[in-house]
This record gives sequence, C-alpha cells and structure tokens, in this order.
Amino acid sequence: MKFVSLGLTALLAAASGAASAQSSSGLPTPFSVIGNVPVLCTAGTLTEDNGVFAVGVLVDLSTGLLRHDLSAPPKVLHGTFCTSRSTITIEATALIAQASTGTPPAGFSNSVDFTAKAEGWTPSPAVFTTSAATNPNAVQTRDTGFTGDITVSIGDFTTVGGPGLRLVEDPLYQGAVVVTLAAAN
Repeated sequence: MKFVSLGLTALLAAASGAASAQSSSGLPTPFSVIGNVPVLCTAGTLTEDNGVFAVGVLVDLSTGLLRHDLSAPPKVLHGTFCTSRSTITIEATALIAQASTGTPPAGFSNSVDFTAKAEGWTPSPAVFTTSAATNPNAVQTRDTGFTGDITVSIGDFTTVGGPGLRLVEDPLYQGAVVVTLAAAN
C-alpha cells in the first residue's frame, strides 16, 4: 500500500508539472486601452465686481472735458483653459450716452473711445481700440493647449470727435468688452 501511495503521489506531481508547463508556454495576449480628450475651451470665471469696469465720473467737473486720469482696476478670468490650439479674441464698443441719443450739440460729444486688452494667454496681448478702423491684434493664436488666468484691462480713453469736445450730460454712458476663447482650426 505504501508503494501505491508513493506511485500515486508521483503521478499527481507529474500531472501537475505538465499542466504548469502548458499554461506557461502560452503567448501573452495584449489588450488595447483607448480613450480620447475632446477639444475643450473655457474662458473661466470672473470673481470680482461682476465684470463691471466702473470708471465713475467721466469729466473734469471744472472744465466739462474728459478726465485724463480715468482708470478702472483690471478684471481677471480665473481657471481658463483650452485642451488644444486656441484663439483669444477681444472686442469692445465705445462708451455711449444711453439717454442722450440724438446728435450732440456743437462743441459736445456723446461717446468715449478706449482700448481694451486681454493678457496672459499669448505672448502678445489681444488688443482692441474702439476708434480704430481695424484691429489686427484683437485676435491672437496659441499653438498648444494651455491653462492660466487672463487679465482684461481698459485704458487710453478719448472723446469721440476730439479732445476739445465736452460730453453731454447723461446718467449712464455704457460700452462693452467681450473676450472669447475658442479652439483654433
């Protein structure tokens, strides 16, 4: 009996070795893992002052002429990103009297031009001047994906029609700045 028991153990060990040899001789089977990232661009979020450039009283109260010291703190678009090549575009419209809609009297104007800039996305800022016939620098392209803040600022205010014109009284002069971030072709 002892002999049979040893023989059976040897037979089981041999069978186990053969099974082991068979499984290790198979070739590895590769499995592909695939995915994709779509083109995504977002202009981020603006957290301060609800995106309003409040420049206050536009004129020097003693002369009625446009103030030379007009300014407003820049606005920052936080969390902007684009996963591919992208284009930033800035556009602006002049400050225009909202209630005084007719032709202003001689010696007066009802609008103010300015320059808007969007910086931080491309090496050169995107720039738009409301008085310019063309704005070739208003569109800037970045060749790679990027994430970062965009700082938007306004300045260089000028009275439409010339610096010697006074602005008509109006409780609201309003303009706009639009920054667009989009995937580039």
